[in-house]
Amino acid sequence: MSALALHFRVAEQGKVLALAGRHDEALRHYREALRLAALQGGSDVCQRHYAWCVIESLERSGAHEAVISFCQRVEAHYQQQPPTGDLAVLDLAAHHERHGLALAKLGRLSEARTRLESAVALAGAGRLPLSERVLGWTRSGLHVDARRISLEQDRHAYWVVRPDTVRPDVAVALPPVASPLG
Repeated sequence: MSALALHFRVAEQGKVLALAGRHDEALRHYREALRLAALQGGSDVCQRHYAWCVIESLERSGAHEAVISFCQRVEAHYQQQPPTGDLAVLDLAAHHERHGLALAKLGRLSEARTRLESAVALAGAGRLPLSERVLGWTRSGLHVDARRISLEQDRHAYWVVRPDTVRPDVAVALPPVASPLG
């Protein structure tokens, strides 16, 4: 095995699975990568990245309520411990963006607009072009739906897990889950 940490290698397998559309299995790998990173002393950056992978698989599998819940927990954390650096502020803004896009995909456009406006205000103009684009649509009264948003997500390289960002050559799969007897 190479010198790469096991948590990284398990997360990479999660990404391989996510690219194949197998999000349930990808989520199992990401959660194990998070657990291993905590045990092995993985950096906060690693753990934050794996958390983004989780939220992406939830989003791509249509679990928008779970995305909203995840973002609400992050937002609550930042209410208790306000972001102190630029990276933390951008992280909070990105969670507002994900939250807003999930709301928009559910057709809750008024709530989505509030979240997206907050995201842009936190990040600053030009930093979250997808949020700005969707806000432009809502302000112009254009139709906004999940399909249109998904197309824009692809166009704006919104996703962290993309073929050009995954290292299948180092990926390590978890053993299969045993099926219950009976």
